[in-house]
Amino acid sequence: MVTTYTRRELSKLMANIIAFKGLRYNSEKITNLSSVVTPPYDIIDETAQAKYYAEHPANIIRLELGLTFPQDTPTNNRYTRAKNYIDKWLEEEILLPEQLPSLYLYEQEFLNQGIRTIRTGFICGLKVEPYEKGTILPHEETLSKPKADRLQLMRSTHSNFSSIFGLYSDAERTVDLIMKDAVKGKLPDIEIVDEADETHRIWVISDPEVIQTVQSAMADKQIFIADGHHRYETALEYANEMQEQGLPDYDYVLTTLVNLFDEGLLVLPTHRVVGNIKSFSSAKLLKQLNKLFDIDTYPDKNNLEEFMKELKLRGTKQHVFGMYVDDTLYFLQLKDPQTLEQYLPQERSDAWRNLDVAILDNMILDNILGIGTQERKNQDNLAYSRSEQWVIEQIDNKQYQLGFLINATGVDEIVAVARARDKMPQKSTYFYPKLITGLIINNLDIR
Repeated sequence: MVTTYTRRELSKLMANIIAFKGLRYNSEKITNLSSVVTPPYDIIDETAQAKYYAEHPANIIRLELGLTFPQDTPTNNRYTRAKNYIDKWLEEEILLPEQLPSLYLYEQEFLNQGIRTIRTGFICGLKVEPYEKGTILPHEETLSKPKADRLQLMRSTHSNFSSIFGLYSDAERTVDLIMKDAVKGKLPDIEIVDEADETHRIWVISDPEVIQTVQSAMADKQIFIADGHHRYETALEYANEMQEQGLPDYDYVLTTLVNLFDEGLLVLPTHRVVGNIKSFSSAKLLKQLNKLFDIDTYPDKNNLEEFMKELKLRGTKQHVFGMYVDDTLYFLQLKDPQTLEQYLPQERSDAWRNLDVAILDNMILDNILGIGTQERKNQDNLAYSRSEQWVIEQIDNKQYQLGFLINATGVDEIVAVARARDKMPQKSTYFYPKLITGLIINNLDIR
């Protein structure tokens, strides 16, 4: 007979994962699952929020990112309404709990530069631990306001609606093989195509033997948070609150784990545009940059695809950035790596000091353009985008004065910074695609 690890037994291991009875939309009542799911809450603006509200009366937006109203009170607000909705949907069986504790194999199929790509991970409960323990490592700073919002939602609903996105290292692909073998020949329990034309497939794995095998395989792994730092830290605070109330089993958070060696793991660059620089002169800027960088002009701003390919190629040899100003594209290639000692904070780790974004932020934005750490946080002079074309358009339309195009931060660089117990600069990473919200819900009251 196979026995899965209990929550308390798992506390003696490293990466402590559990199977759980996830909540899923009832397919007999929700015939079009695409109409009730959303992207993660933190990339939803007010327009998108209104759209999801209108799409379906049981859309997950009502739980994850409810509307606020001027007449809201401590007893009637977005959090209490989320609690009322989830209770109602459980009572009406719009949401159904899994019959058995389960893990969930999760595939996302998407286009990457025109090529169909699949990223594979699995959804589980992850035991929350303080970062100091070294089991789970962050790579980003967090802000207090988003955490306060998420904590209020957890207090009201006792639930996780959006999954944390975590990474682990498994070069032998042991966990992948275990789970894929468990679902071999089976149709997915969930399959939808979302608004971005990305396909999401989920297989429910309830076999105790498979679950135990996965738990054992994960027991020596560190977890690196890719997305969801605010949600993770909120879950840790919530677990501590519940522990103080004598309720110790609220210390797991909804998490999707992806192998660092997965072929579909993709990090996109986040480009910068700069504006509101007083007395800005491109000629003066180029003169200042020339002291630190070799500057090459690129002849065709309309051929951004080739420019980015060349940028990536140059980036394999040296730190390099693209810059667009006054209708002209440039390559900025660092002349002497030794100059980094002068401009980068000494207290930072070597891994951090080797990041392109750290060099851009400190050598160019801060030292030359006067956009320091606080200014970057406030985003008074900056905007960010994944689109190279958007950067060009913003400058051409005089919305901003210049733009910087950068190479994507490598997964190995992210892991190195996390292992050094350091934090990435702002807007360093964009893991793509985002995890969808609403496929699996973790209600911590359900055992």
